[in-house]
Amino acid sequence: MYEKSVPFGDLKRDYLQHKDEIDRAIRSVLESGWFILGNAMEQFEKTFADYCGVSYSIGVGSGTEALHLALVACRLNHGDEVITVANTCMPTIAAITFAGGTPVLVDIERDTMTMDPARVEERITKRTRVILPVHLYGQCADMDAICTIAGKHGLRVIEDCAQAHGAMLNGRKAGTMGDAGCYSFYPSKNLGAYGDAGMVVCRDAEIADSLRKLRNYGQSQRYVHDVKGFNSRLDEIQAAILLAKLPHLETGNSRRRRIATAYTEAFKDLEWMITPSEAPGRHHVFHLYVARVPDRESFQDHLRALGISTLIHYPVPIHHQPAYEELLPQAELLPVTDGEASRLVSLPIYPELTDAQIKQVIDAVRSWKPQGH
Repeated sequence: MYEKSVPFGDLKRDYLQHKDEIDRAIRSVLESGWFILGNAMEQFEKTFADYCGVSYSIGVGSGTEALHLALVACRLNHGDEVITVANTCMPTIAAITFAGGTPVLVDIERDTMTMDPARVEERITKRTRVILPVHLYGQCADMDAICTIAGKHGLRVIEDCAQAHGAMLNGRKAGTMGDAGCYSFYPSKNLGAYGDAGMVVCRDAEIADSLRKLRNYGQSQRYVHDVKGFNSRLDEIQAAILLAKLPHLETGNSRRRRIATAYTEAFKDLEWMITPSEAPGRHHVFHLYVARVPDRESFQDHLRALGISTLIHYPVPIHHQPAYEELLPQAELLPVTDGEASRLVSLPIYPELTDAQIKQVIDAVRSWKPQGH
């Protein structure tokens, strides 16, 4: 018996599953009367640092601000170049421009859809300061190759981990392989707050100290401002919610991986679909299950008619966005990015999906017949 619909996400179900813990966490903050830069944030910073296996974890206002402040802390100057990808969410590029940097785009690997290390070195110039790989959809980029290139040229590496909570490469957590790792806790993430929230993780005490100042107007102590800073603080209520939810992250990630396995197994004989791949040595946490299909609009219409919600991540690569038209000349270097953009489609994948809903998605996908196949 099919359900009426399968939503792309269900944050209410996520809340209800952990309602008592989350309600207690919120109540403890309200009863404390302390709402900014307090005990809940400090506890979450320490716990998340331990989870990632790093020395420092600095809570900030959002994932975008995590990237922005990490770039500033790594001393990016106006006009410095940052090498990144175009197949990403807008905040990756926005953070670079916030920090005064110039985005330099490289193409992606066709299998993983993450930064292609073979394309990086040819884009390095005397103005390059940072390489910013994106751990897309829940899978780490090839950090061994990227960090090797960065070391050779004396560049910083800042990891965009917004979709990679718990993802690993050869046993190392996302965010721990470069100079800094930047997390978003937007509500729909594998570890999501109930509003905007972010975190930077690192091993370098100097970067950590700089980040603590930058997030709070550049203060080293009250009313003493050592640098020009910003207002980007992880508030106590969000920190308490995240602290309550963190112990459930691995269970949720395991459920995501099982759903992904079920999808991939069910679709393996569909010649017209390319399912996500997990590269050797990588632990994919499937924030998104992004397949590639022909005639995407027809495919989505078919699933919609059967009650299945889908999304596209991301329909318009950054260099084709009106806000970043100055990046359009780089398109000639991005054939894989542009070639795959029209085929990408994301299927529902979240821990609260029932087995019946998973079967409903599988049956709906398999019932579509593209023209010419």
